[in-house]
Amino acid sequence: MNIVKAYAAHNSGANLEPLELERRVPTAEDVKIKILYCGVCHSDIHQVRNDWKNSKYPVVPGHEIIGRVTEIGKEVSNLKEGDLVGVGCMVDSCQHCESCEEGLEQYCENGMIATYNGKDKHLGGHTFGGYSEKIVVDKKFVLKVPENIDAKAAAPLLCAGITTYSPLKKWNVKKGDKVGVIGLGGLGHMAVKFAHAMGAHVVMITTSPEKRKDATELGADEVLISKDQDDMKKQKGSFDFLLNTIPVGHNMNPYIALLKRDATMVLVGAIEPLDPIHGGGLIAGRKRIAGSNIGGIEETQEMLGFCGEHNIVSDIEMIDIQNINEAYDRVVKSDVKYRFVIDINSLSEN
Repeated sequence: MNIVKAYAAHNSGANLEPLELERRVPTAEDVKIKILYCGVCHSDIHQVRNDWKNSKYPVVPGHEIIGRVTEIGKEVSNLKEGDLVGVGCMVDSCQHCESCEEGLEQYCENGMIATYNGKDKHLGGHTFGGYSEKIVVDKKFVLKVPENIDAKAAAPLLCAGITTYSPLKKWNVKKGDKVGVIGLGGLGHMAVKFAHAMGAHVVMITTSPEKRKDATELGADEVLISKDQDDMKKQKGSFDFLLNTIPVGHNMNPYIALLKRDATMVLVGAIEPLDPIHGGGLIAGRKRIAGSNIGGIEETQEMLGFCGEHNIVSDIEMIDIQNINEAYDRVVKSDVKYRFVIDINSLSEN
């Protein structure tokens, strides 16, 4: 039995507070990891507050995990003690359905096992995430992190990073493409960095003129203020690809008008009902709206390699675990540039 310190919420109205939880004894195919850093995702807040009506309590959030390997099972050959590793949004899947066999474990037809609030097939109950000292994970779901990038700023790559990298790769964004990133937050700022590194002409599309300077510093070639109808008309029908990171329901018709014929807008932000779409905007230009959800393990490892090659990490603000409830309130208010990361060593102070 492995008892570790963690932070958890015990009901939808509760703050996160200290908790001791049990981690399994590593099996032959497991990797034990001492967690160094864990990113704070808006999904953590949704789960803690039961916004999606599927939370299991106590909730120990955290699926943007960076740590060091402390123990490996006898069947683990690709990792060793001391390796810098990451764990993202999932820790298991069935491994035999069509999606899993294609390396798309996030779409496992039997249900991928989430890093927290998933079904724990080893100990029973549900899984607990990265707001904790240690975690034990199947070797197939442990990712190697390049040593040349800032480890703490790499944590959000395991969710915000792969959520934006995956659709850019799937829709073959390439040098010279005109790519619009809608919304400048935790997801949007990563999308700008990736699209810029891929050689695209990147346009940050935002409602906030005050974000112009930040967007340019992140790598945007232009900034389009979506409230400016004249500027929106000038850009009509000119985009090869749009990545929509807005996290709440909104009117998508003005953005559809920006797409070229046969171009696509991919949604990665809003997991809720959306405003009605006017079919004419799609039909007239044979345009498409699609969705995308993180990436498989192979693609996530590819993304980390790309980040190592181009020195891409997230822009972060470090916090101690004791400040997590304040951080949640600030995330809801969009008062962070652009991702909080918890120094898990601060758990030892409890």
